[in-house]
Amino acid sequence: MTSTPRSGTPFTLRAGAYEAEVASIGASLRALRFAGRDLVVPFGVDEVRPGYRGALLAPWPNRVVDGRYAFAGREFELALTEPKRGHALHGLAAWLDFAVTAQTDAAVTLTAVIEPQTAYPWRVRVETTYALDETGLTQTVRAVNESDDAAPFGTAPHPYLVAGPGALDTWTLTLPAADVLEVTPDRLSPVALRDVATFDPERFDWRASDPSRVLGAVEIDHAYTALERSPDGFATVRLSDPSGTGVEMTWDAACPWVQVHTADLPGGPAQPFHRAGLAVEPMTCAPDAFNADRYDYDAGLIVLAPGAETSASWRISAL
Repeated sequence: MTSTPRSGTPFTLRAGAYEAEVASIGASLRALRFAGRDLVVPFGVDEVRPGYRGALLAPWPNRVVDGRYAFAGREFELALTEPKRGHALHGLAAWLDFAVTAQTDAAVTLTAVIEPQTAYPWRVRVETTYALDETGLTQTVRAVNESDDAAPFGTAPHPYLVAGPGALDTWTLTLPAADVLEVTPDRLSPVALRDVATFDPERFDWRASDPSRVLGAVEIDHAYTALERSPDGFATVRLSDPSGTGVEMTWDAACPWVQVHTADLPGGPAQPFHRAGLAVEPMTCAPDAFNADRYDYDAGLIVLAPGAETSASWRISAL
């Protein structure tokens, strides 16, 4: 009897100098390499995925504060999947085993259904396609509300980008965002939007492309918005290593937010993956978007009418 690896059914995609490895549990990006060089922090095929590394996040990314929200006149209480901070973290799809619905040498489409449950009583079908070509890996997510009532929804990926062989502290970052979401230091609950130019700019303002300025010891676990975009609506984050290598992530207008995290772990450098990569998570909505009415900014919550669908996409490429 052949057993399924602990990360789920594996899929390997190849195109040009790129190779991507996808796992069915959480429709997770397990590895991405260019000419043998890691572009994301990988994990093993027979390894239980560490946290949310590479996972697809839906029907919400980031946190629902206290696990509680109200929608359409009803109140709901989610399981606290981030118990130390007391929040519901990263949705309900990350541990689902997605089924393959299409596959080629360079692409795979995986599908799962978020079934109605006490704290999220809607049926939402989530389909994601990983497509590799000679310029990088594109992931597209499509969600359809198969319920009779409108459903709240949001999505994001969770890769940890790797610029090159050097330590994260030596990498340079370009992040074209004018606003950062201030959060409480203990629970990371949203407080208010701040201008990166005036709110601790040494920590949060990475708009200028400056090869002499490195991340250093900066710690970030924050959402950004007010993104500068290309004429065709794409935003791009770039990371560079002193060796000359790098990686970039680009996403479409469906994602007005991006969470950035320097992967600081409790216990610090003693932890094997402490600051091993930079999490870059383009999001269709802000943290705690299920409680959008609490905030004086547009949290971007998607409300899917019965039968309606939404989509978003992002791309990771080598530099």
